[in-house]
Amino acid sequence: MNKWIKKDLTYNWHPYTQMKDCAKSPPILIKRAKGIKLYDDKGRAYCDTISSWWCNVHGHNHPTINKAINKQLKDFGHILFAGFTHKPAIKLAEKLIEITPPNLKRVFFSDNGSTAVEVALKMSYQYWQNSGHKDKNKFVSLDYGYHGDTIGTMSLSGVDLFNRVFKPLFFKAYKSPSPYCYRCPQGKEKSSCAIECIKPLEKLLKTKHKTIAAFIIEPLLMAAGGMIIYPPQYLKLAARLCKKYNIHLILDEVATGFGRTAKMFACQHAKVEPDFICVSKGITSGYLPISATLTTNKIYRAFYADYQKQKTFYHGHTYTANAIACAAALGSIEVFRKEDTLNKVNKLAPYFHKRLEEFRKLPLVGDVRYLGMVAALELVKNKKTKKPFDFKDRIGQKVYKQGLKQGLILRPLGNIVYFYLPLCIKRTELDQILAKTLTLIKNLKK
Repeated sequence: MNKWIKKDLTYNWHPYTQMKDCAKSPPILIKRAKGIKLYDDKGRAYCDTISSWWCNVHGHNHPTINKAINKQLKDFGHILFAGFTHKPAIKLAEKLIEITPPNLKRVFFSDNGSTAVEVALKMSYQYWQNSGHKDKNKFVSLDYGYHGDTIGTMSLSGVDLFNRVFKPLFFKAYKSPSPYCYRCPQGKEKSSCAIECIKPLEKLLKTKHKTIAAFIIEPLLMAAGGMIIYPPQYLKLAARLCKKYNIHLILDEVATGFGRTAKMFACQHAKVEPDFICVSKGITSGYLPISATLTTNKIYRAFYADYQKQKTFYHGHTYTANAIACAAALGSIEVFRKEDTLNKVNKLAPYFHKRLEEFRKLPLVGDVRYLGMVAALELVKNKKTKKPFDFKDRIGQKVYKQGLKQGLILRPLGNIVYFYLPLCIKRTELDQILAKTLTLIKNLKK
């Protein structure tokens, strides 16, 4: 075993990893990265088909982002953001307001997706408290939703495997069935659906709206819940219901933002204007951690008061608006402009989707779903009954191991094999990835 791997297993504790597995399957030591590929210490290349956990947008080691970071390093790295400010944070806030829905006018920086969501939850809750609506203190989310790993965000997530053990720590929240087309909660078929899955949410908001502060949802793509892709009409109807019943709409665009769905933000497919939008991951193309919660001037004004009235938003993070991270984010947004990224994605995505249809004929593939440069293959034990593989089957682990042998980083979510491709991917690279994955799944044994 490599000496560095020995040290890693002696000192490190890896995320979402049963460390006992590492005795037989140790982590891979990466020495460099370029474009869509990672290279290990033995010179082997791996296609980063999941964008290093959904954050790498423009490929690894991008010169424009490198330049932006190096330029900021000459001035300073980090300063406190209370009572002080700096140009990278001001420029980034301005850019974010330019590219997000037009009603969003204020930016609050934090450092990762979970904290961006926590900020939105706390702002929404305090808004109603500051406004004299003390009873509006509950939140609504979807049963397959995922919003982070902090206690507050786990309280609103429905991924039971990830957070079951922490359930006694959660605050109480309302859950509504997810618009999961393949496993429709209303028993409908997608081809003849009239978005009946909105009815449980409508009933909940109608009966409980006086106690509900906000409804939180991942727009069009529920990522960690199983790469569940749902119609824009559902989001439109949900937004309409929130407005009707005076409930905040929080859009968690942490995973879906920055071009993943072929628009800069997924909510733009449905043309909705939320009260809050949470962004992170792709904001710096995976270079540095930073996140932002954007909201409206109406919400901002509920906190704007004389100090003694105690309406201040008492929340912050040590690395709020870190200058180097802001510079990286500005560099990433500049790449979108310079390389016409969204236009390229919209040209490549239809070809990607057409090629994905080839997977439908495989016996183990129950469903194929896609949006922009994101796609999911749901593996099932029985295609006719949609019976899923059991947890003990570890079908995803088999895919992962076989993928590595083929130079692919495929890290499934349980029975869901997915692609979260860097937006810089070339057509030839896409063909190679899909061909290898098709062969891999075809040769899988139950």
